[in-house]
Amino acid sequence: MTDCTVYKTLDILGKRWALLILLELYKGEEKNKRFNELKKGLSDITPKILSLRLSELEREGLIKKQIDNSKIPIKCEYSLTESGEDFIHIIEEIKKWGLKWKFDNPECKATYCKQCLSAFE
Repeated sequence: MTDCTVYKTLDILGKRWALLILLELYKGEEKNKRFNELKKGLSDITPKILSLRLSELEREGLIKKQIDNSKIPIKCEYSLTESGEDFIHIIEEIKKWGLKWKFDNPECKATYCKQCLSAFE
């Protein structure tokens, strides 16, 4: 079973908060977001879990971390890689499935995920 591609992929992305972190990095006009911006957008996540998931997603190549240590305090920002941006299409398909089979949510149906403001409120 450990050679199964679905099993391996879910081992990376099936962890709690992983998909929501990718979605939060995708949302809005800014491509780069700082840790506290992500924490604010994902209000129920703990700082420890956010830090852990960011490290895992970076290690797997879905996000990248840019560090600017030319100033104090050091500025650290996260953004999606090409692989992470490609995965957003899968998240949008999950949304379509949920709307078709599980949830009657006209507001969500009419909103493009990139502009969604209510996802984590």
